[in-house]
Amino acid sequence: MKPPNSSSSSLLVRKSPRLSPYLFSLLAFIVVVTILYGEDFRCIFYQLDSGTKPTIPSILKTNEKKSEEKLAFGIGKSEQGCDLFKGKWVWDESSRPLYEESECPYIQPQLTCLEHGRPDTNYRYWRWQPDGCSLASLNATLMLETLRGKRMMFVGDSLNRGQYVSMVCLLHSLIPQHSKSMKTSGSLTIFTAKDYNATIEFYWAPFLLESNSDDAIIHRVSDRVVRKGSINRHGRHWKGVDILVFNTYLWWMTGLSFKILQGSFDDQVEDIAEVSTEVAYRMGMKSMVRWVNRNMDPNKTRVFFTSMSPSHAKSIDWGGDPNANCYNETTLIKDPNYWGSDTRKSIMQVIDQVLSTTKVPITFLNITQLSSYRKDAHTSIYKKQWSPLTPQQLANPVSYADCVHWCLPGLQDTWNELLFHKLFYP
Repeated sequence: MKPPNSSSSSLLVRKSPRLSPYLFSLLAFIVVVTILYGEDFRCIFYQLDSGTKPTIPSILKTNEKKSEEKLAFGIGKSEQGCDLFKGKWVWDESSRPLYEESECPYIQPQLTCLEHGRPDTNYRYWRWQPDGCSLASLNATLMLETLRGKRMMFVGDSLNRGQYVSMVCLLHSLIPQHSKSMKTSGSLTIFTAKDYNATIEFYWAPFLLESNSDDAIIHRVSDRVVRKGSINRHGRHWKGVDILVFNTYLWWMTGLSFKILQGSFDDQVEDIAEVSTEVAYRMGMKSMVRWVNRNMDPNKTRVFFTSMSPSHAKSIDWGGDPNANCYNETTLIKDPNYWGSDTRKSIMQVIDQVLSTTKVPITFLNITQLSSYRKDAHTSIYKKQWSPLTPQQLANPVSYADCVHWCLPGLQDTWNELLFHKLFYP
């Protein structure tokens, strides 16, 4: 249809009837209501049309919704209905381990179990097999090419540092010796791949917020305090990162309550409130989500959150000796519904609720259940001991076994396989 000429247009204008004041007021009211409540109307109409009732979104539903969007770095999609985090461990001597402990010089002495005398090696040969679908093998070449000219950063505690070191070990063999380096300055450790103009970094922030445990070396503080609303103290170091992997959990678990500083650590009189651990943890998670929403571009960056890493400090949880723990454990837990007493389901619920509110997609790496089966994979007593062991400890290895951290190579390589899969096949 041709547009009317100018003369016709002016004629139409002259003939247009004037709106009555009542009709104008009604139209203005409709416009205002549409602007203010349009989103609510769309939500209601969608629910009526689909026959569903309004529900609070969960992590999985949020991820399903966001997986339909084109996420940065994605080159494909996961299989329909594939839950990577539900499955079983299978014995695999053909592809495991993914590297040798002796071939990766970047593993901290707290994680080099064979070097510190671990007699068994079976923990290195288990591969995670999701039910009904496949986990993409980590392609180191693709990963490095994707990181060309970019920054990848892991932020959190020593467990996230273990995942960071695992990632470096998985990639470094493709980089010539003269073109790679690792340096630490304060809270920040940077692995540089010079030929790729890329960095893989770790930033120590066990609470994500500012705390009295922020010193990367001297941080074993029993009376832990976190400052409310202080994420920018650390967050300024995370800006400009292209792939960001958060974790925070273990350091919050000091009991049923936690101390929150209302003002500043520099105040002469500190205003401290004591709240439940769940309330404190929710505050920290909300701060992380707000920071991500304000500082990350979903078209260029990807953000991940790694769930709780389980510990195995009480063998009674899996039907063992009440006075034992992960020491001397060399087999897996077979019960698919196993959930240890050291892993709080209430915290998992907080993670679910808070991550479902984010505007910028945060990919959830749910490593908790699959890691809980691996009581065999901890460093136990096979690590560097920072303080000399007493005769009493030497006589009772259970007393100083580390049932929190994991041997490398080992379980945390699987965490990075899951990260790789979700990065490229969201």
